[in-house]
Amino acid sequence: MSPTVQAFFHDGTNTVTYLVSDPATGDAAIIDPVLDYDAATEAISTTAMDKVIAALRGHDLNLKWILDTHAHADHLSAADRLRSETGAPIGVGRRIVEVQETFAQRFDQPTPEPDVFDRRFDDGERFDLGELEVEVMHTPGHTPACVSYRIGDAVFVGDTLFMPDFGTARADFPGGDATTLYRSIQRLLALPGETRVFVGHDYLPKEGRDHFAWETTIAAERDGNIHVGGGKLEADFVAMRSARDATLPPPKLLEPALRANIKAGSLD
Repeated sequence: MSPTVQAFFHDGTNTVTYLVSDPATGDAAIIDPVLDYDAATEAISTTAMDKVIAALRGHDLNLKWILDTHAHADHLSAADRLRSETGAPIGVGRRIVEVQETFAQRFDQPTPEPDVFDRRFDDGERFDLGELEVEVMHTPGHTPACVSYRIGDAVFVGDTLFMPDFGTARADFPGGDATTLYRSIQRLLALPGETRVFVGHDYLPKEGRDHFAWETTIAAERDGNIHVGGGKLEADFVAMRSARDATLPPPKLLEPALRANIKAGSLD
């Protein structure tokens, strides 16, 4: 079965939020919603979130879930605001508790209660979205808590994979690991080739593409991803990823993002 997918690209953070719905029932989920944040003024707005809500209501959809693929370090999650607005529960991977503990200590703040998220999914857990089934795949490496959501013929991979011409996500955050990331990616690449892949971010490659994109297929990733495609060996990937990560600066919004996102986006 094939879900209806609407994508919302956030220019400020290169993040893609997805509104995913069952065409038979109108039941829907929002994946990786963004809360607008101005680092210079610390001003918050809901411009990006409001566009998703407008689409939800404009298509008369029933929001059943707000799903985060992980605790993001580059943008503030709008999950908590969406929950307040709609009443829908927030889901995330089971190992979010490790990320909460790590960054609460780093920022010298109390460790949030795990139940700030309404549901913490185990690997392989399944639940209904109308007549569609959602399968949770634990895909750590970028963070220890990353999950991908497989819904019908689509999989939403967060920061595990990017478009084939851009490659893969960094693995140098606390709890991240390039070997683990490679193995998570291999699990995704074992899905049927026709599976639609929806990535969590897009950044333009240095050459070859002048427009943002966020949908590809498992076959395209398996054959052509510049970091893992064509059967690239684990040791080669780990060496490449480790060297590349050593050159990357921290995300600009890392501290405000993670302070909020380990609490499901709450600013309280």
